[in-house]
Amino acid sequence: MGPQASDRPAPQDPALAKRAEAERLLAAGHSREARAPLAEAVALNPSLAGAWRLLGDIELIGGDVAAAQAAYDRMLRAVVPDPRLREPTLALAEGRLADAERQLRQILAREPSNVAAGHVIGEVLARQGRTAAAEAVLAQVVSLAPGLNLARQALALALQRAGKHAQAVVQLGLLLARDPRNLRARMAKAASLAETGDFAAAADVTAEVTAAFPDQPRGWLILGNTLRTLGRAEAAEAAFQRCLDLDPDCAEAWWSLANLKAYRFSTGALAAMQARLARADLAPSDRSLLGFALAKAREDAGDDAAAFALYAEANALQRALRPYDADATHAFVQRAKALFTAEFFAARAGWGEPAEGPIFIVGLPRSGSTLVEQILASHPRVEGTRELADVQQMADWVAAQGPAPYPGPLAALPRAAIRQLGRDYLDRTRAHRRLGRARFIDKAPWNWLHVGLIQLMLPNARIVDVRRHPLGCGLSAFKQHFVGGFDFAYDLADIGRYYAGYVDLMAHLDAVLPGRVVRVIYEDLVADTETEVRRLLDGLGLPFDPATLRFFENRRAVATPSSEQVRRPIFGEAVDHWRRFEPWLGPLKAALGPVLDAYPAPPASGS
Repeated sequence: MGPQASDRPAPQDPALAKRAEAERLLAAGHSREARAPLAEAVALNPSLAGAWRLLGDIELIGGDVAAAQAAYDRMLRAVVPDPRLREPTLALAEGRLADAERQLRQILAREPSNVAAGHVIGEVLARQGRTAAAEAVLAQVVSLAPGLNLARQALALALQRAGKHAQAVVQLGLLLARDPRNLRARMAKAASLAETGDFAAAADVTAEVTAAFPDQPRGWLILGNTLRTLGRAEAAEAAFQRCLDLDPDCAEAWWSLANLKAYRFSTGALAAMQARLARADLAPSDRSLLGFALAKAREDAGDDAAAFALYAEANALQRALRPYDADATHAFVQRAKALFTAEFFAARAGWGEPAEGPIFIVGLPRSGSTLVEQILASHPRVEGTRELADVQQMADWVAAQGPAPYPGPLAALPRAAIRQLGRDYLDRTRAHRRLGRARFIDKAPWNWLHVGLIQLMLPNARIVDVRRHPLGCGLSAFKQHFVGGFDFAYDLADIGRYYAGYVDLMAHLDAVLPGRVVRVIYEDLVADTETEVRRLLDGLGLPFDPATLRFFENRRAVATPSSEQVRRPIFGEAVDHWRRFEPWLGPLKAALGPVLDAYPAPPASGS
């Protein structure tokens, strides 16, 4: 006789069987294959919190942030201990944020110390964009329940959204000490480490992620970009190639390879890109990236006409995706000139924070500003940071004070508010100053728009304007796909008008604040580096140091497209490179007008 019915193994739960199958695939490094059984598992049993988390992890490393958030929200609903929280967490998952907040506030009105409800309302507030409120609530929850890992994670993400990356890293470190396999926390930590300038640590964390999810192409793409920032070009190339091995259709990886300045595509790789570019179903963003990559390859091969045609097509696609209003920039320049008079600044002399630490490098992208930053960051008294967004965010705050458009509201701000802006800037940027040096660089090119604000809030900060020939600078920007910002750079006429507006405003500020800005002409720096470096250092009140002439030996991380060039001695080939493309630069020349002929000085009567 066979075994009695009671002796037979119970049939395995189908949902648990699917989760176990997914876990086996994940352990073998096949996370993309694990997605389907996980989706089946949670469809069969929506209460499987661990399956929701794994599914969210796979979506996150795959780049689908919305799908990842949806999975993490369902995980949260599955783990909340109080049945009364099931409905508000469902409302959170379904995007009914007002309903979720109303229900949670009813619970908290009766039980103010209910940490689970506090955690969930913190998630709701963060989703509503109420970052400060979310941070305050979640910080209180974590203080009451230090072991509540999901609440600590939510706090770290809220800090990250608020730009408090150093604080986010601390919270994520505490979380990962308790939950080292938490992918969401690891990816968030890598992002915040990069934001604070610790790219080496960010690369280490990202390498851990790719080791855990070796079949995910996006992980390799992120790792490659971090390695490039560190100057590890060969390792970056290998990471980008691994990404393409896993996903040959990843247009961003093709462009990332092209953006390695010394990289050259094989004949087979060129054919593969051309075949993808010919597909009718290709998304415009991917078509643009492939166009930039192929244009770079054609340029490297000396086929300038074909290269420019590809650049033009790729830029046109970007311009459609990222529209730019040249008239708005022109109107801003006119408002700034009208407001920022010598009398305006004289009436507010001494109002700001008197610290002398910041050095702002302003101008246009591709002007040589990264080279100047690298030179200055090689001085033992100066620390290089990155292109910081803090001044822009402060300008946005000023603009919100209305009613006049920016920079108009500056006229009504009292002395205390102006000084507080300066102090806030120093506080906000402290996390980026990791070497303890007296001076530090903020190399956000767009800060030429905010020199007036900088003068008010930090009157003793130094300002360096790096200027390159408008055709060389404009063409170089036109050939570059920028990850974000610089929306003017996708049309030659827009570039010309932007450059002319920049020259116009800087000439006005030179007149009302004589000697305030130290100007570096890129071509002069290339022609006589030591003389120009000595002049620059003197203008900044710094003694000459020979290390500034050996800037290419500085191994600091550089996050801009010029990261490879500044790790080599200065070379003059780039100065006149634009002449190869001069036949096609008519729209740029026309938009520049008298600015082109007057370079490097501004036009006699302004632009």
